[in-house]
Amino acid sequence: MGFKCGIVGLPNVGKSTLFNALTQTAAAQAANYPFCTIEPNVGDVAVPDPRLTTLAAIASSKEIIPTRLTFVDIAGLVRGASKGEGLGNQFLANIRECDAIAHVVRCFEDGDVTHVEGRIDPLSDIATIETELMLADLEGLERRVVAMEKKAKGGDAETKELHDLAVRSLAELREGRPARAAGVSRDQHRQFQSLGLLSSKPVLYVCNVEEASADKGNAFADKVGEVAAKEGAAAVVVSAKIESEIAVLPQAEQRDYLEAVGLAEPGLNRVIRAGYDLLHLVTFFTVGPKESRAWTVEKGARAPQAAGVIHTDFEKGFIRAETIAYDDYVAHKGEAGAREAGKFRLEGKDYVVQDGDVLHFRFAT
Repeated sequence: MGFKCGIVGLPNVGKSTLFNALTQTAAAQAANYPFCTIEPNVGDVAVPDPRLTTLAAIASSKEIIPTRLTFVDIAGLVRGASKGEGLGNQFLANIRECDAIAHVVRCFEDGDVTHVEGRIDPLSDIATIETELMLADLEGLERRVVAMEKKAKGGDAETKELHDLAVRSLAELREGRPARAAGVSRDQHRQFQSLGLLSSKPVLYVCNVEEASADKGNAFADKVGEVAAKEGAAAVVVSAKIESEIAVLPQAEQRDYLEAVGLAEPGLNRVIRAGYDLLHLVTFFTVGPKESRAWTVEKGARAPQAAGVIHTDFEKGFIRAETIAYDDYVAHKGEAGAREAGKFRLEGKDYVVQDGDVLHFRFAT
């Protein structure tokens, strides 16, 4: 199950520096946290989760395998991208393939790094990219709605619901708001996403600040945070320059560097976790002497769906899920202790997987 978070931004905002830091961090991680470069601009990164290390220690696991998130470094956008300016067509096509957007916003001043618009104004930068996405959506959706309306009149309930979602999205776009402002329910989410609207993607704002502001941000980042709060989105402050320096250091030296610059952890960890949360994902674990492994499912997934992430046969033949909550597994020092304490549960097909569940699936072959 792959989840893609596209890194977007205007030219010279630190987008590629951030992506390179992500890839270097992953490549420099110990063998327990492998990195895979799929293409030059696509990278799988491990989702930092200290719970996995704790579980592995309790179970004396020989191997630790984290869950993963894919980041895509998308070509820089310029004004007019919706009409094909610059690498506009490539930019828009790549975003369409992603599940969410990490929007890198320049929140630093540096005379040596030219801004494509000739000034530092993060709110205007946000508006530029948002406008291009909305214009592309508006042009495409206006044509499609006419055809969808004809099919919806045929009486097909699914087509009618999709048409209704398209009409709601079109109304938002015509008012200058992104399609995600239509506020669809979680039950309608998959169908809504099938419309392929660029401005429907959930957004994480990554405020790229100067080194001195890496811990708390600056006035520019504060403005971006206000925009994110109004939208119900998330915002994370990082210094791409610091992250790129941390990424090439040996693991043993990274902690000293972080302390020297006043950071508790790399900012990239926050970006990865925020991207994970943005996609409404939860983690469950399988634990044993051979390996401790983290797995990803969407929030609200039931036990058979979680089993299917491991292997499709597990979902088809699902019988039950042997379940221990993470806190109970740790408090009672493993499965045996959790059983003795009455914290071991047998859950059926309707069980909704909770973040941190330690699961073992029983299935019929």
